[in-house]
Amino acid sequence: MIDVRRFSSLGRFHNDWLNARHHFSFGSYHDPARQGFGRLVVWNDDEIAAGTGFDPHPHRDMEIVTYIRAGAITHRDSLGNEGRTEAGDVQVMHAGTGIVHAEYNRESEATRLFQIWIMPDRPGAAPGWSTRPFPGRTVGSLTVLASGRAGDAGADALPLNADAALLAGRLDKGDSITIALAPGRGAYLVPAIGSVSVNGTKLATRDGAAISGESALVITADEASELVLVDVPL
Repeated sequence: MIDVRRFSSLGRFHNDWLNARHHFSFGSYHDPARQGFGRLVVWNDDEIAAGTGFDPHPHRDMEIVTYIRAGAITHRDSLGNEGRTEAGDVQVMHAGTGIVHAEYNRESEATRLFQIWIMPDRPGAAPGWSTRPFPGRTVGSLTVLASGRAGDAGADALPLNADAALLAGRLDKGDSITIALAPGRGAYLVPAIGSVSVNGTKLATRDGAAISGESALVITADEASELVLVDVPL
């Protein structure tokens, strides 16, 4: 089953510095039919104005993955971590037993990102934060950028305290790839750029697709595209 959530149908929040779309219920946006997808509970599509950002605030018992689409974000937290993550790269924060963090756009242009929350396998993990560049991702495939799946042990990816994985990559127009899904698992797929067909179902830029009950995904790029996918148990 492929449940498409068109970009125009996503939840919305907009103020003087943040323009956000919510794939799942979040904050003041509530949709009983969009309460998460397995362990994936948040997928926010945020645009943060230059020189602004999220002031210090707490989290606990959540794996928070930030995929930067344009610009950069500067992170600071109560553990003393501080760093900048730029377009194409990923940061992971393990909220665990508790962490306070701030995220600011220190750039001269708007920053666009996906913020993705995944429930950990077990509560009470040690909090932490890490970021890394992923230069030169191969066109024509998806790269595992963050993972806690057993099969990805030793992969060149940021660790997650969850049996889940985030993959991303680029396809040229006409490229086609096949992604296997193990029994009992699902995928949530968003084209950050471009448009694709997934098992014959069309997805436009920033649409979401909750995919379950499929053993394989055949993804074909209708135009040059950048894809972000989360694999989770259902």
